[in-house]
Amino acid sequence: MRAMARSPESSTDATGQTRAAGSRRAPDAKSLVMASIGELVDDGKAEWNRTATGEIELRLLTGEVFLVGEVSVIRVA
Repeated sequence: MRAMARSPESSTDATGQTRAAGSRRAPDAKSLVMASIGELVDDGKAEWNRTATGEIELRLLTGEVFLVGEVSVIRVA
């Protein structure tokens, strides 16, 4: 399984646009979850890839497998 590289924040995503506009709005829950998942991947504790349906499959090195959808995270193994 290949690990997806995290892309640097760009002005094309909602968080980047908010920061670029100088807004002091707190990040939403999804942004916080995705940032935490990205840290797990960066630290080598997890791998992720995109499925054919567009969901993200997250595999932790401890064996757990999750599907990260648009509005939910489901543990599948």
